[in-house]
Amino acid sequence: MEPILQIRNLEKSYPGVRALDGVSLCMNRGEVHALVGENGAGKSTLIKILAGAVEPDEGDIIIEGKRERLANPLESLEKGIAVTFQDLGLFPNLSVAENIAIRREIQEHRFRLNWRSINKLAQDSLKELGADIDPGQQLGYLSLANQQLVAIARAIVHDAKVLVLDEPTASLSKEDVVSVFKAINVLKGRGMSVLFVSHKLDEVFEIADRITVLRDGRYVGTYDKKGITESQLISHMVGRNVHYARYDAKAPGEPLLSVAGLSKRGNFKDVSFSLHKGEVLGITGLVGSGRTELAQALFGCSQPDEGEIYLDGRAVSIASTSQAVKMGIGYVPENRKIEGLALDKTLEENETITIVDKIKNSLGLVDENKRRQIAEHWIDKLRITPPYPHMPIGNFSGGNQQKAVIAKWLACELRILIIDEPTHGIDIGAKSEIHRLLRRLAETGLGIIVISSEIPEILAISDRILIMRRGRIVSELAGNCYSEGDILDRAILGSGSTCDVEAGESSW
Repeated sequence: MEPILQIRNLEKSYPGVRALDGVSLCMNRGEVHALVGENGAGKSTLIKILAGAVEPDEGDIIIEGKRERLANPLESLEKGIAVTFQDLGLFPNLSVAENIAIRREIQEHRFRLNWRSINKLAQDSLKELGADIDPGQQLGYLSLANQQLVAIARAIVHDAKVLVLDEPTASLSKEDVVSVFKAINVLKGRGMSVLFVSHKLDEVFEIADRITVLRDGRYVGTYDKKGITESQLISHMVGRNVHYARYDAKAPGEPLLSVAGLSKRGNFKDVSFSLHKGEVLGITGLVGSGRTELAQALFGCSQPDEGEIYLDGRAVSIASTSQAVKMGIGYVPENRKIEGLALDKTLEENETITIVDKIKNSLGLVDENKRRQIAEHWIDKLRITPPYPHMPIGNFSGGNQQKAVIAKWLACELRILIIDEPTHGIDIGAKSEIHRLLRRLAETGLGIIVISSEIPEILAISDRILIMRRGRIVSELAGNCYSEGDILDRAILGSGSTCDVEAGESSW
């Protein structure tokens, strides 16, 4: 049977970077084909080429046996390739039906929109996916999982031959992932091919038929999922054996931050805990457990209704983020691209954005030499690659972008770092590097709060673990007598065991 899509020897270079170096890929009709690789492996560039947003320097794209040129996104869609990026590319202020079908109406050059047709197309495509979503509902009110289903339904309406899904489950709960996977299997059953791009290898093995690996912009190989193990796949991705290093818990120093009875209506309730000098404190729980809202309250993004916050044993009120920074608290948000970085600015500008006032000269202008020295110091200390201060931060890999966000806070001489989903959207090799970095920072005396939904990550990196459920801390775990199952039991059921210490009190 003729492949639905063939990519042959694609080449793409940017100044100083060879993004794709002879990459090839072959997709069969009606298969789910996973694309994996570290950040910087070339996945994003390949996706942009398939979307018609970037043209390759060399190489061929063959759709159903015909060599095609994808000059722009509309042309890519017309030739049967629909791409759903991680940010979905949907319009939250429009209805579900408009997001699904209005582009097709525009493509057909209609002078007047046929709203009956738009609504029927949307309703039929959602029904085919088994999605119980009102086509008239404004998209912005839907959950992320349902928005992902809307994006998939859009591909059905456009009669796509190939659907490219870029990190489709990045921000979804396990229950939501099940819904998305059901939709993918529906597409597979109707003969559509799906290119599934993800860092979550457990999901890759669950949903994919075959897996293609890229490394450093080059094609490594394509493997049947039944003929390769996860550890073998990781070795192909990074060129070496990688695993989560589990760090031994250590006795921390004196308390830096203490929280007593902190509550915010609808977010979290009666939260009490302490963070010590040199400690990595992990906080986990299901999506919606109140983890992120708690972090934002500690950083002054929102105000708690009740409770006390103490720094060095002294009660404080953190009324704003600028006040938090003055107190030595930094916050790395989950969505670094939207909330943590200025993507159009350089690495150097992003690293020093928090200390602009400190590096101004007597004329009130930024001292460029000081800025460069500080930026290069953190580039070297955090091993940011490539070490190009003037390169736009948007051109760096996810792992190096995360290091840049951490660097901008370290430049402030922090005492406490709160980091939400530290390896979100980061490949397995870079995850280990971020973990090592955080442990090194803790060794310098920094108090670190790590919020993560990845239980292996929390187990690997934390000295202590707090588990949140429905806005409350239900367990505090200490020592080494716990497992992933222990944490899941507490996160889902709120149940405890002899490994628990009394919530809200230090285990040391």
